[in-house]
Amino acid sequence: MIEVNLRTRPAVSADQQQIADLVLFQQQIHRHLDWHAPLEWLGRQPYFVLEKDGRIAAALACPPDPPSIFWIRLFVFDSNLPGSSVWSPLWDATRRQLVPLRNVTVAAIVMQHWFESILIENGFAFNQHIVMLEWSRQPYKAYAIPTGITLRPMTMDDLPRVAEVDAAAFQPLWQNSLPALRKAFSQAIYASIAENESGFVGYQLSTGNPHGVHLARLAVRPEAQGRGIASALIRDLMDRVCGDENLSRLTVNTQSNNTASLALYEKIGFRRTGEQYPVYIYRVEDYDAAG
Repeated sequence: MIEVNLRTRPAVSADQQQIADLVLFQQQIHRHLDWHAPLEWLGRQPYFVLEKDGRIAAALACPPDPPSIFWIRLFVFDSNLPGSSVWSPLWDATRRQLVPLRNVTVAAIVMQHWFESILIENGFAFNQHIVMLEWSRQPYKAYAIPTGITLRPMTMDDLPRVAEVDAAAFQPLWQNSLPALRKAFSQAIYASIAENESGFVGYQLSTGNPHGVHLARLAVRPEAQGRGIASALIRDLMDRVCGDENLSRLTVNTQSNNTASLALYEKIGFRRTGEQYPVYIYRVEDYDAAG
């Protein structure tokens, strides 16, 4: 039974150290796989904390990016408290804040079963899986850049037009905003664009990790798809990966229902790792106002 000396309130910048301690020392934690650390979202709402005896014992953050999509960026709580009971007041406060915005989506990529159970109990619906694939320096065919297409490294000045490509290529749930792309670009080890006489038609952005390289983002405008642009961007990346003996693996993830993307990666030589993570969504509708 949750105790009565608990209080839910919006997080403020002065809470940074206490939230950081929860993130560092508690095992019950969900963190979204994005470009920002959980504390970087402080100052953006919804971001709520739960106090127990004047100390922060839990936090839930899901600021929007893009505007109508509210990924759960952080849910962490003191393991001495019951997770579902801690979630309830934080989620109620979050939902009340979202109802006036009308028909927005809250989403989560689930890494732990305990969090999946909480989401299901609170009306979140399964949407799809995120599927992991990898390429481990297998031989691959030489590629030809499609006629009329030029590949070049991405620059910071390119990012507004990269954001336009991203918005055209993905549904809102999977779009990256311009601020998110700026953050991603700052962490990239290699990013490139494909362009023709009309402008940008595609891009890739990859990050490094202790095991190799992760192809974090690949997008081609819908009207330019099927022409080999995505393959050229990937194989250009592979050429650079192969040139560094320390980078043994190239990984990527995509949605389980994105058959075109899966077929592309597998044709190039990526293989599924067996890892997959469910995506759950909750659509905040007008009827939530009565909840």
